[in-house]
Amino acid sequence: MKSVFVYGAKAAVLLCWVALLGGKAVAQGPAPETAPPLFPGGALISYNSIFTTRGLMSGVSGISPTARPTFAHEGDFNFTWGFHPDFDLTILVPVVTNQFEMTSAQKVGGTGLGDAMALVKYRFYRRDSPRGTTQASFTVGPKFPTGLTSLTDHTGTLLPATLQPGSGSTDLFLAANWTYTGLFNFRRLVADEEFHSFLRSQGTQRTRMGNDIESRFWLSYRPYESKNLAREWFIGPVVTWMHSGDDRIAGISQSESGGDELLAGITSYAGLRPGMHVWLGVDWDVAHTAGMQFMPLRRHISFGVTQQFRFHL
Repeated sequence: MKSVFVYGAKAAVLLCWVALLGGKAVAQGPAPETAPPLFPGGALISYNSIFTTRGLMSGVSGISPTARPTFAHEGDFNFTWGFHPDFDLTILVPVVTNQFEMTSAQKVGGTGLGDAMALVKYRFYRRDSPRGTTQASFTVGPKFPTGLTSLTDHTGTLLPATLQPGSGSTDLFLAANWTYTGLFNFRRLVADEEFHSFLRSQGTQRTRMGNDIESRFWLSYRPYESKNLAREWFIGPVVTWMHSGDDRIAGISQSESGGDELLAGITSYAGLRPGMHVWLGVDWDVAHTAGMQFMPLRRHISFGVTQQFRFHL
């Protein structure tokens, strides 16, 4: 069984290199199952590195006021604390690098602090059975305008709001999560669904970016777990649907700046020791709408590490 775990770790490393050479997905979080909160008195810290790429707008020269980065990296620093049975609190602070490639020789962008979030999760349903456990929860919290909004190009001209690390807006994050273990009476087969939305307000440069809706379904199998559960390995396919509403600038809707897209990929978690997980997720664009100003994701790569510990105030 030990050799199975070692093989899984090697496969995850290989998958990472394949992803870096080619592909795009939606960010995986610090826990393999999204519905359960942390146990009371438990906490975690995690770092998540997220790479995304997009294609250019067709038939548009220069930088559109609704342009998204053609390359972006977000480093998320996450602290989560289980402060009460069925509740936990998450503080997330991102550091964002955005680049927009106009030609092969000309790029604009930069790095800065992104918008921080404070989120509370409440598990409102749990049912245990010989098959496994079914859990459901919802999460709510604000995104604060802490991010940098002053990046400029080589001539000193302010870049559009959509290329800034921060938005300048105070937004609302809403999510619903459902986890079902023992799918089809296979104890190690888990179905996990996350549905979340960003409800946005007007921010920097009088820009209100479109509301986002995302549905992510992960079907994972655990081919290995040690007897004391100190080591375990999850792996499985992911399907994600994303909807972005049209942006508004100075109150005017930017037609076809939003759209829909479908991503497919694979995610893997490995438990290295008690309380520590590493993960890797890779997603690719499968289908998307063809709006004139819509810039769909091409590929998305997410990897990170989580360490849990006890935390009492």
